[in-house]
Amino acid sequence: MKINRYVDISTIEREAKKDYIDRHSPFIHCEDTAKEGEKFTVKVKLGNEYTHPDDFDHYIANVQLWNRETLLAEATFTPGTLGNKPGHVEVDFNIVPSRDMKLLATAYCTKHGLWHSDEKEVAVK
Repeated sequence: MKINRYVDISTIEREAKKDYIDRHSPFIHCEDTAKEGEKFTVKVKLGNEYTHPDDFDHYIANVQLWNRETLLAEATFTPGTLGNKPGHVEVDFNIVPSRDMKLLATAYCTKHGLWHSDEKEVAVK
């Protein structure tokens, strides 16, 4: 299976390519530090500038949050979750960390496969 990764879209000339990359890419939004044993919220959002379709044959089927090789959380979706209109899939995962983390988000598009975020390091104090 091919795994796709985000590429800085400011370096790409063709608008269609920018749209394709951005709308499929998961982005992790969270603080850089967390407190051991306390709830910590990690937001995963697909796309910054471009929205993803929500059609019966082309939608985001799941979003996962990983810490290194450990799956921490997963959200699954069915077609129509966004009202059958293009949008940004957004998920808030609440986790309780016990050690420093290297977070990675994945998203699966039913038409364009698996996409990975950049790693996000979080120090746990």
